[in-house]
Amino acid sequence: MVTASTSRGSAPDPAKRVRRVIWILLGVMVVAGGAWYAMLTLNKPAAPAVPPAAAGPGVPASQAAEQLVRADSHRLTAPAVEKAQLVEFLDFECEACRSIHPFAEELKQEFGDSITFVNRYFPLPSHPNSGTAALAVEAAAQQGKFEAMAAKMFETQDRWHGKPESQAPLFRTFAADLGLDLAAFDAVVLDEKTKDRIRADVADGTALGVRSTPTFFLNGEKLTLTTKQDFRQKLAAAVK
Repeated sequence: MVTASTSRGSAPDPAKRVRRVIWILLGVMVVAGGAWYAMLTLNKPAAPAVPPAAAGPGVPASQAAEQLVRADSHRLTAPAVEKAQLVEFLDFECEACRSIHPFAEELKQEFGDSITFVNRYFPLPSHPNSGTAALAVEAAAQQGKFEAMAAKMFETQDRWHGKPESQAPLFRTFAADLGLDLAAFDAVVLDEKTKDRIRADVADGTALGVRSTPTFFLNGEKLTLTTKQDFRQKLAAAVK
């Protein structure tokens, strides 16, 4: 027969079990809270470098040009003789950006020897993983894979678009698929400077009047596009 003293010695201490569960729950809450805060601060629109009204007629040409293309902006083409610049502010969770991406690739092939195509980040707060996607693309860019990761985001958008939970683990698998150094990739994703890099693009876009994506600027002029043919004709006119 088991005595009372033996039962107390072998059974788990209920108080210890409760404390252990509480610590585990607190740990989960801290991790989840940190991830939520990182996403919130990244997706929150950065303060404009100048008030949006400054993007109007009174803005000095040099200031507008600097806001359009920075030294670290992603230039997708490098024409020997540049006749024009086409700057796109985009969001990888934006369905319209995904829709126009194949056509933008066609235009890049057609006009890339005369026009510098530039991509800039503009993750929208309404898209829960747009900021995380931008971080992953920028981390890939640091290993020379900006275009490959951007294409991967658009190709797989149906898998992660609109999901409330972080898609960072999925995006990390994309990095692995591209053969990236995952330790370096992780370090860039976690680096506050990477978030600042994306916030700077948002600030410039906001100052220039960007309110939705995709938004294109051709030689500093914000384009209003109606059809693909209209888009192509504008580029053709710019390189004549």
